Amino acid sequence: MKESLKYLFKKLIHAIPVLIGVSLISFMLGILAPGDPALQILTKDSISQPTKEEIYTLREDMGLNDPILTQYGRWAKKAIKCDLGKSYITDQPVFDELVKRIPITFLISIFAVTIAALLGIPLGIIMAVKNNSHIDNVGRIIALIFISIPGFWFAFILITIFSEKLKILPTNGVEGFKNLIMPSFILASGTIGVIMRLTRATVLKELNKNYIITAESKGLSSKTIVIKHAFLNSLLPVITLIGNYFAGILGGTAVIETIFAIPGMGSFAINGIFNRDYPVIQGYVLFTGIIYIIFNLIIDLSYLVLNPKIRLGGES
Repeated sequence: MKESLKYLFKKLIHAIPVLIGVSLISFMLGILAPGDPALQILTKDSISQPTKEEIYTLREDMGLNDPILTQYGRWAKKAIKCDLGKSYITDQPVFDELVKRIPITFLISIFAVTIAALLGIPLGIIMAVKNNSHIDNVGRIIALIFISIPGFWFAFILITIFSEKLKILPTNGVEGFKNLIMPSFILASGTIGVIMRLTRATVLKELNKNYIITAESKGLSSKTIVIKHAFLNSLLPVITLIGNYFAGILGGTAVIETIFAIPGMGSFAINGIFNRDYPVIQGYVLFTGIIYIIFNLIIDLSYLVLNPKIRLGGES
């Protein structure tokens, strides 16, 4: 128990500098991005032509003329209080806008990871059991295709087939379960291929170990050996991959949400980029960074649950 607490404490300590780094990157996006935030606010109606004096006055009011460290300190203090500023376009608090969109983005991401796990793991196990057979070769080709095809291109293929030709799946909105199928599957496609390959490799490695020969000599069925021994002992790397890819999928929703007109965090961020809405961009990067850190901590916790022997310093 003591070692487990030390393990968790060390992971929490390691998360602090990462969080600071994420906040710095988020803040610097607004500083280094092209354009002037003050000018962006004054011309958001696309008609006004502010004078240099008006721009300078607003920059003073916004504190944009202060040293960068002073600006960062002020921004970080507000961020800790969940104040990420207001959107230049909607004039609404960015934090509220992001929180409002999190459920949709999370739903799509969780559905995508579920699809990836339910398809990738069984297919990877089958490939390992049928090593170097036609089934294994076909599986490796399918995995490579899933990994190689860009998500936006895959989206247009599925839209053409299932929406334009067959007319069985909708192409926009989140009104029902059917609306989630294509976006989630497209988000999951690359992860499916990676999970297939990793599961195949880890299960195959376990199947070649001596304890498997012992299990076979005891008369255990092939199903028991593969599932209860080989797969369970190869589960940690797969869980690590799924956890890491969940954070990646969460960040990758931007393009898919835009294609399918889904009002999530990703499409909100894309609109912010096109409109140079810097508070929105900063808030989105900070949000996704924090989510990534949280999920990495959850993965570390899962290690303790699945394998209590894990200790600090590489102890086995």
